[in-house]
Amino acid sequence: MASGLKRFPAVFYRSAGGREPVRDWLLSLPVEDRRAIGQDIATAEFGWPIGMPVCRALGSGLWEIRSRLTDGRSGRVIFCESDGQMVLLHGFVKKTRKAPLPEIRIAASRRRDISG
Repeated sequence: MASGLKRFPAVFYRSAGGREPVRDWLLSLPVEDRRAIGQDIATAEFGWPIGMPVCRALGSGLWEIRSRLTDGRSGRVIFCESDGQMVLLHGFVKKTRKAPLPEIRIAASRRRDISG
């Protein structure tokens, strides 16, 4: 998979202080979980637009990448579109049936940060 074939290349959100919270979160996960999430991000990059079960719209310009992790857990990466790129805003391990509002609020705040 050459990067020239990506329809929707992913980039990490970077805070004003230079932190990349999704990258930091990913690095805190076990290798198997990082691999699963990375494969799902790549599926979206190369196949965009893509729907369930990999991606789902959350509303207000936010989308989630849905990943199955080890031990039956679910990982989520919330992203938005900016300048033709998928900006990875926030990642978390899902513990409830619905996407938790505090997690969506973090992503929405970061989205506002990049849109100015």
